Order: sequence, then structure tokens, then C-alpha cells
Amino acid sequence: MWRKFQKSKIQYLDYWLLMPYIILCAIGALMVYSASSDLMSINGLKPDAYFTKQLIYIAIGFILLLFTFFLRLSVLRSSKLLMWSTIVVFLALLYLFGLSHFRPSAAVNGATAWIPIGPFTIQPSEFAKLLIVLYLASMLSRKEKDLEEKFWDNVKLFLQPVGLVAAILVLVFLQPDLGGASILGMVTLVMFFGTGIPFKYGAIAISGIAAVVTSALTILGHFNLSNNISSYKLNRLLAFLHPFKLENMGGSQLVNSYYAINNGGWFGLGLGNSIQKRGYLPEPYTDFILSIITEEIGVLGALVILGLLSVMIIRIFMLGIHATKMYHTLICYGVGTIIFVQTFFNVGGLLGILPITGVTLPFISYGGSSMLVLATGLGMVLNISAQEKRLAHQRLH
Repeated sequence: MWRKFQKSKIQYLDYWLLMPYIILCAIGALMVYSASSDLMSINGLKPDAYFTKQLIYIAIGFILLLFTFFLRLSVLRSSKLLMWSTIVVFLALLYLFGLSHFRPSAAVNGATAWIPIGPFTIQPSEFAKLLIVLYLASMLSRKEKDLEEKFWDNVKLFLQPVGLVAAILVLVFLQPDLGGASILGMVTLVMFFGTGIPFKYGAIAISGIAAVVTSALTILGHFNLSNNISSYKLNRLLAFLHPFKLENMGGSQLVNSYYAINNGGWFGLGLGNSIQKRGYLPEPYTDFILSIITEEIGVLGALVILGLLSVMIIRIFMLGIHATKMYHTLICYGVGTIIFVQTFFNVGGLLGILPITGVTLPFISYGGSSMLVLATGLGMVLNISAQEKRLAHQRLH
């Protein structure tokens, strides 16, 4: 029965998810080349160095997407798989924690978040996102009947998953990776409330978090803006509040992002003609790639990319809302939240609406770990979409 379904599974493929993914990856690869080639040439390296790596990441990601699409979802719920995945992620995060304390020189842009493996690097916090989605979906869906009772009578059911997530979140935050920790926190909130927790408890929690963040930013805004501030992360946060006053202390990224967007206008300067990518905007192929895209192909080009991401995000959440199983619902909510929050943080950062957190733009920015995790997550959602379509087809016939 399952083999027969696997052979016919391709007819249930969700093109509302697959086509935006393919288009975004193609645009991303092209723009990674455009944003990085000049810098590579200036530094005496191959102009297509990052482009070649990005193509490798896209190819591996597509293989992972197909693998998880055809995989039996029950495999992902295996307690042994979840246990060993948790151990590997914890060990990797603990290694980075130790590295940040005993080898501060290993930090990149103020954070110790990457483990080098040959010519490539992996970012454990990216894989932690996928682990938390799988773990919470499995744990909470197994307790679905218990969760239908009164919330406060079953609050103890949340202690184990909250403890694991909190430990991972703290280790990511200590790297320090504020963006990654925030995404993990948002994924956890959305998945918990996706189980049917009363809205008022969710509103209280979200209001509390918003109040704390707002208060912290207000306090930081009154700090003495002196050159004695040495913390890279604090500089970036203060630069978000005063980018032009602190242009030489972390504000240059945001200032040059504004210049790039302003240069591009509605239609852009033309592909490859960005000015800000030529040494003005640091690492333009990662966090600020959308600024370069806007400069080269205009605001309209950037809106097309955001439109494709929006189609994908809305489709994923709609699949979660209409899913017949809580496990399917929670997987969709988790993956959808990762893509949405990463997009929101990235765009908010380059526009100066949010602090710069180093979060990449999904499927567009250069980065192997992010590409592989997002492709795997999307493969799981495609798998769920196919199963739901098959069930709907069976009910009609």
C-alpha cells in the first residue's frame, strides 16, 4: 500500500510550495554571485567561489527535500532519531559555548556560531530549529488528548518540552546569537499555542515579551553614546537606534543599506551594477543581500521575492490549519514560523525597523546550514500536503 502511494505521490505534489522554492533558489544563486564576485576578485580569489558553494548547497538541499518528501513521516517521530539528534545538537552547541570562552578569537562578527569542516562550515543553531520543530510536534501531538482537558490541570505536560527548548535556546543565546534565539522562541510559542491553548494565555505571554523588549530598547536608547563601548553586539543594537551617529561603531551596515535601497529606486541600476557591494556594505551576499537586490533590480524586484516568500508562508500555514492530524498541523506551524520570522527579521533589519540580528533571508542569502534546514523542512511540509490530499481524495471516492 505504502509503495503504491510512493509511486503515485508525485501527483499530489504541491506546486504552490515547490515552484516558489525553485524560483527563489535560482534568484538567490544569481544574486549571491552578483553580490560576492567583485569582493572575491578584489581579494584575489575566484569570483565564483561563493556562487559555486551556493549551487552545492542548493543541490544538496533539493536532494534532502526529495528525501523527506518521499520519507515515511513516522520515521521522523522515532524516539531514537529524536534522541540522537538532540544529543548531536547539544554537543555541537556546548562545543561552541566552550569555544567562545576559551578561544574568543574564533568569533566571527561577534559570535561563535560556526564549526568549520574542511572548506565548509556548519551552524548548529540552524539545525536546532529543525530539531525543536520535530521534537515539539512529536511530543505535543502524542499528548493531544491530555491537552484537551483544562490547561492548568495539565501544565506539567509542558515542563519536559519547555526544559529542552529552554536549554537549547540559552546555549544559542550565549554564542551570542540573538536572532537565532528569538526564532527558536517564536517557533516554540507558535507550536504550543497551535495545540489549542486558550488565546488569553498566549496574549499574556506575547504582551509580556513585547513589554520586556520595548523596555530594554528604551533603556539602551538613553545610554551614553561614547567610543568606549566595546561589545560588538551592543554596538549593533545601539547602531539600530542611532545609525548615523554611530556609523563608525556598527551603524555603517544600516547606513549603507539605506544608500543601496535609495540608489535602486523602483527599477534598479541593473544586474551587477550595485555600488554598495564594492566594499561599502560588509558581506553583502548574506544578511544584506536584499539591499543589493533592491539596488540592482529595484524595489519591484525585491517585492517579487517577498511575494514568493509570502505565497509559501501563507500556503504552509493554511496546510497546517486544515490538516487532519495535530502532528501535521504542528510541523506546518513550526516550518512556517521559521520562514516567516527569518524573513521578518532580515527585512526589518535592513530597513532599520528591527535591530540587525544576522538572520539570513530564506532561500536567497548565502549559507549552507540555513539552505539545508529550510529545504528539509519544506520537504516535510510537501510530504504532509501530499498525505492530506490523498486522504481528501479517498474521502471523495
